[in-house]
This record gives sequence, C-alpha cells and structure tokens, in this order.
Amino acid sequence: MKQDYLKFPLHLIVHPFDGYWDLKYENRGRLGVAYSVLLLVVIAMILQRQYAGFLVNYNDPRTLSSIDELIYIVLPFFLWCVSNWSVTTLMGGEGKFKEIVMASAYALIPMVLIYPPMTLASRYMVQEETVFYYLLTTVAAIWFIGLLFVGTMTVHQYSASKTIVTIFLSLIVMGIIVFLGTLVLSMMQQIYTFVVNVYREIIFRQ
Repeated sequence: MKQDYLKFPLHLIVHPFDGYWDLKYENRGRLGVAYSVLLLVVIAMILQRQYAGFLVNYNDPRTLSSIDELIYIVLPFFLWCVSNWSVTTLMGGEGKFKEIVMASAYALIPMVLIYPPMTLASRYMVQEETVFYYLLTTVAAIWFIGLLFVGTMTVHQYSASKTIVTIFLSLIVMGIIVFLGTLVLSMMQQIYTFVVNVYREIIFRQ
C-alpha cells in the first residue's frame, strides 16, 4: 500500500485524466502525500533561490530568508485552495476542500522532479548552456499549470470552458482576499497605534 502512495503521484502526472479520476472516485489520493509534496516544493524553491548557479540566479543569498520563502509558497497555495473552494461551491462544483488541496498539491510534483536537479546542474553550466535550465524550468511550470487545469476540471466535473472561468474567478477572489486581509491588518495597526497613544497620553497627564 505504501508503494502505491509513491507510484500513484508519478502515474498521475503522466496520465492526469485517469490519475485525477482515481484520486476523486477511487480514493487513491492522500493528504499526507499532498503535504509532503508541498514541503518538497518549498525545499526545492529555497535551494533554487539560494544555490542555483550565478548565471541564472539573480538573488542575493545574504538577503534571502527561508521563512519568507515558506510563507510565499505555502500561503498562496492555501489561498488558492480556499478561493477555488469558495468559487466552485457557488458554481455547482463537486469537489471537496480536501480534494482541491490534494489535486493542487499533486500538480506541483513536476517542480519537485525538475527544480532540484536543474539547480545542481546550473552550478556547472556555462552561459551557452543556461538555455536548457530555462527551458526545463519553464516545462515544469507549464506542466504544473496543465495538471492544475485537469485536476480542477476532473475534481469538480466541469467542462474545459467552465474550468477556465472558474480558475479566472478563483484568481480574482485570491486578490480580493489579499486586499481585504491587508485592509484589516492596516486598520488593526491603526487601532493599536491609537490605543497606545491614548494610553501614553493618560499616563503622562497623571
């Protein structure tokens, strides 16, 4: 059974329609595997930003923070899952939140497979060879988008056109959530500053 947990994700990324169907209706997806994939993506991105060869890496390693990388990857992932679940609930989608998380995480597997070896290879590349680095990392990104599309379509049992609309609306909802979250945090900061100033004023007048 444990072997199936390892083989199924690899089967899914090569045969996405069959794989996502099995994930939803044959109960072959596992949240533990999904979270493991997400963790591996975080590690792969951290390694890429910090250790990729200087010909393809324009980041200053002294300014990079692993905690920031964790937030910038994990937060958008769950923001996408919440937004997609919110939109599809209103649009008659059949996918549960758990299935959305698994489908989205499994779609990240190409990045886990391609990014680390390309990060290592980039340290030994000359300028003329960097085209292969950009080509394969682009392939990983396109592969991810394709898997996410098929996963969303299969999990919610949508047509291709409705899936495109759903993804577009999910991205809009993500932006709205970020805007409202930023607004709330700003208001809370202003309220905190106001309370602190009032407290200080009371203390100083006593």
